[in-house]
Amino acid sequence: MLALSTLVAVILYSVAGFLQWQVMQGESKPPRSRNQLIGLLAFIAHSISVYLVLHQDSGINLEVVSVGSLISWLVAGLVLISSLRQNIDNLFIGVFPMAAVTALLAWVTGSEAGKMYEGGLIAHILLSILAYSIFTIAVLQAILLSRQEAALKQHHTRGLISSLPPLQTMERLLFEMIWTGLILLSASLISGFIFLEDLFSQHLVHKTVLSILAWLFYAALLFGRMSFGWRSHTAVRWTIAGFIILALGFFGSKAVLQWFV
Repeated sequence: MLALSTLVAVILYSVAGFLQWQVMQGESKPPRSRNQLIGLLAFIAHSISVYLVLHQDSGINLEVVSVGSLISWLVAGLVLISSLRQNIDNLFIGVFPMAAVTALLAWVTGSEAGKMYEGGLIAHILLSILAYSIFTIAVLQAILLSRQEAALKQHHTRGLISSLPPLQTMERLLFEMIWTGLILLSASLISGFIFLEDLFSQHLVHKTVLSILAWLFYAALLFGRMSFGWRSHTAVRWTIAGFIILALGFFGSKAVLQWFV
């Protein structure tokens, strides 16, 4: 069942991503619902795959590869839902291949033994994963915004630009994502201080420090937006910088503990 659901998800994600690439290049203009439907079917297959990878007889498998698949699944779902409200379908080009690769890796690397977690700790983990997922979408949005701004400055209005919402809308969406991600990251840090005995213990200190540093980056960006009117170029740089720090904390420390310690 795991093999079938994973392969179906990989194929459908790849098809949807490729078709959206053709749309962005101006090679075809099918109804938006076509790629949304293919993406939805891939998401459903990926849901089965994620469930089978995470849920083991001994508990929940939260190793690096399985969490990566879970995050990409959540990102794909959030982007699909958001595409119903705003025309951000071009995010499919980055999100769907990422989801396909992580789902495939989670399957081929095999399932690790699961562990039992208390309710409070599970809440902390879920909040962390939600925050990371939102910031993943935000950084993809920031990259699109950067390309859009550069193209407009060069008076290129075809291809990618013609299929994106106005620059102001893209900017607003980016800051909405950052606000949402910062709230979730705040809740994650607070729950960590409540439910973990020592967030600054040897095996958690890197993740904690880097997560707090990422929080400061995003908080500074939002403060600059409200106080100094920081816009797209500055927002893109700060969003990407904060994401790199958060990724190092989220995956870097976990990978070191899993593979090298």
